Amino acid sequence: MAELHSSIVALVALAAKIACNHPGQGLCQVDKLKEYGVAKEQIDAVIEIARHIRDEAAQKLDARFDEAYAEGFQPAKPTIPADPFANIAMVETSGACCTPTKSGQSCC
Repeated sequence: MAELHSSIVALVALAAKIACNHPGQGLCQVDKLKEYGVAKEQIDAVIEIARHIRDEAAQKLDARFDEAYAEGFQPAKPTIPADPFANIAMVETSGACCTPTKSGQSCC
């Protein structure tokens, strides 16, 4: 296995610490990166990407929480009597069973 350059390890650690809200905030890695001669613009880019990932994850978690929270205040759904015809198979007469992926791959 090839070893990563110490500056790459420091960049990865910095990004991880920012993205996970580590109490140390990656400041130790910033000092190491400065010692290694990594440009401020490169460090800034890593910080921006890590914060974006962190913020996006937080937004998705908040949205999922808000959805579950709102469901807890919905009125109970009425019970629908069993439909004796519900288990009868339906046959599609036209059209595809699914749509392809963006690259054209079939999903069925």
